[in-house]
Amino acid sequence: MKTHRNPTVAVPDLRRRRILGAATGALGAAGLSGAAYPFLASLGPSARARAEGGPVRADLSNIEAGTMAVLAWRGKPVWVLRRTSEMIAALATRSAVLADPLSARSNQPGSCVNATRSERPDWFVAVGLCTHLGCTPALRLDDASLNAELRGPGGFVCPCHGSHFDLAGRVVRDMPAPRNLDIPPYHFEGRDGIVVGQGATDAATASKV
Repeated sequence: MKTHRNPTVAVPDLRRRRILGAATGALGAAGLSGAAYPFLASLGPSARARAEGGPVRADLSNIEAGTMAVLAWRGKPVWVLRRTSEMIAALATRSAVLADPLSARSNQPGSCVNATRSERPDWFVAVGLCTHLGCTPALRLDDASLNAELRGPGGFVCPCHGSHFDLAGRVVRDMPAPRNLDIPPYHFEGRDGIVVGQGATDAATASKV
């Protein structure tokens, strides 16, 4: 028994399909580029080239109190948060909700083992990856529930598994994250410059070579 094609059914236009596929791919690439640009926008060409390896320099003069910039170092996001006086004052009280308030089991330079976990109280520098499975926590400054929990004006929340961190990167008890956020080696250059990936001692040694 012979079958006949319905003359009203169109044969797929392969050429049109290829064109649509190419256009979709181009849009996807453009979207990825757009997402990556803000991440690297604050880096100069030389710093961007070194982002996968050596130290990265950045200018802090345009970061206002209560705001945060993100740098790229060794393929990781590094937060640079300029804390307000209110934020700093809240960190002075070691809340009982913190798993490791003294950062005894955390990764940070020795100069950052203090209440603010920083070289300077007004600047918080940390690797922006949750110590649980590496998701990027979000900065939340207007979450009433989080503020009440941390007894301070803001903190970080991991979107993947819900770990909470204060504005010094210290994790709350009974959260999936096993330790506080990691702090990379860094040092300041003058009033408005920062070098991520190199501590002050290493910088001094390098300058003598």
